[in-house]
Amino acid sequence: MKNNNRGQVRIIEAFLAVLVIFSAFAVSANFTVPQTSSSYNNLSDVGLRTLAVLDRVGDLGRMIDGGNWTGLRETLSLLLPSAVSFNMTVYDGQMRQMNTEIVSNGGLGSQQVAFAEYVCASAAPSFHVYVIHMWLAEST
Repeated sequence: MKNNNRGQVRIIEAFLAVLVIFSAFAVSANFTVPQTSSSYNNLSDVGLRTLAVLDRVGDLGRMIDGGNWTGLRETLSLLLPSAVSFNMTVYDGQMRQMNTEIVSNGGLGSQQVAFAEYVCASAAPSFHVYVIHMWLAEST
């Protein structure tokens, strides 16, 4: 190859390198993980963290001991994000349902429903253990 054609070959080489890099970006964009699977895991974590915050100060066990289902529903509605629907069932140590009212802020209309299970012990003089099942969904 002659010396005066060397610049043209370098330009063609740079153009092909840029073409390879951009095609790699275009192909890899099709292999991304959909957000719904991570949203499902995050929603379950949000429910567990909310129950842990309520349990940390003892309010969760106190509300269950007193049968304050309305207060529990309103507290969870305030603590959870506004776009999250929940439905909660409380069981005693023998897995008998404790709540006599529905503890929910609406229907779970989403197809992606997350589940969280939490074990709570009351701080009352008589020791009680409760198992809490909470279903969560993001309203769209």
